[in-house]
Amino acid sequence: MTVPPTPRGRMWPLYAAGFTTAFGAHGVAASLGGQSSDAVTSLLVLGGLLALYDGAEVLLKPLFGTLADRIGARPVLLGGLVAFACASALYALADNPAALWVARLGQGAAASAFSPSASALVARLNPATGHGRAFGGYGFYKSIGYTLGPLLGGVLVWAGGLRLLFAVMALLAVAVAVWAALAVPRVPPLPRTRQTVLDLGRRLADRAFWQPTAALAAATAALSVGVGFLPVSGAAAGLGPVATGAAVSVLAACAAVVQPAAGRALDAGRLTTRAGLGAGLAIAAAGLASAMMPGLAGVLAPAVLIGAGTGLITPLGFAALAASTSQERLGQTMGTAEIGRELGDAGGPLLVAGVATAATLAHGYAALALLLVIAPAAMLAGRLRR
Repeated sequence: MTVPPTPRGRMWPLYAAGFTTAFGAHGVAASLGGQSSDAVTSLLVLGGLLALYDGAEVLLKPLFGTLADRIGARPVLLGGLVAFACASALYALADNPAALWVARLGQGAAASAFSPSASALVARLNPATGHGRAFGGYGFYKSIGYTLGPLLGGVLVWAGGLRLLFAVMALLAVAVAVWAALAVPRVPPLPRTRQTVLDLGRRLADRAFWQPTAALAAATAALSVGVGFLPVSGAAAGLGPVATGAAVSVLAACAAVVQPAAGRALDAGRLTTRAGLGAGLAIAAAGLASAMMPGLAGVLAPAVLIGAGTGLITPLGFAALAASTSQERLGQTMGTAEIGRELGDAGGPLLVAGVATAATLAHGYAALALLLVIAPAAMLAGRLRR
């Protein structure tokens, strides 16, 4: 059945939900270490608090995605936003270390519910010919959340402490939930055939699923390495924190700007999924390779290239997943694909850090760049064989 074009006003709450999960992840993470000495008593405690949010997402996103397919994505979206508001309000009202742990775990679990549901609704509420533009817009506002999260979080913590930041997050989640309840239409769940574990494994092993998911994981790995390690390269080159911070902002800005353009090009037929994913991986790999250059060029050039590469991959990857998945399984597919992104988010920095410990940071960049180059080469080889 063809889905009629959705008025843009119905998409804004979904974009706001993407912003909320990104802001929740980075806004708190950037402020924990320096502004909560009563709760963060050691690096081990800090690492545990940072891991709670992402760990909950890795474990729960497929479960909530499947639930969205079963009862409808809209109720799971609204329930997740309300749960996020409650978890945030917990620490805003009860300022103690135990409440911070529970609140952070609750935020991650709630984001696991409304993030894949929002992605599934983006796909359900738009025709297949508009998926590129829709996911480009969703990725743009999510990138804005990642970019502004540390800045806005720092301002709020400076003005009123960590409790003010959690209070603002609670109010934001409530506002987005009310907005979504008023603007997002009801999308009933579709009838589903019975699926065995073998059927699920066969579907996840299909090229149509794992290729876009692997590209999304690689893009997230490159993005995470750029955000985490480019400031280290800048400091080693004698650049100050303002210059390195600006380079990271350039990276995030490039990723945000490229995503809508890539989505529009896909919908217009000017860009194919395979070519776009391959080009995005190659551009991100070139960015990692350019990070081995000395001085300002070794920070600014990789920021632009990694941002552009990841911005190209993200909307195309999600559009490919939506195109290859039956609508009654969209939530499960989006939730499972998010695991790949989370693994890339953790695996990229671990790989670079491990190689850098054994050799140098330049070798770490080269190792990840090599992995990203192998992927488009394999895609091209497979296309030539066919």
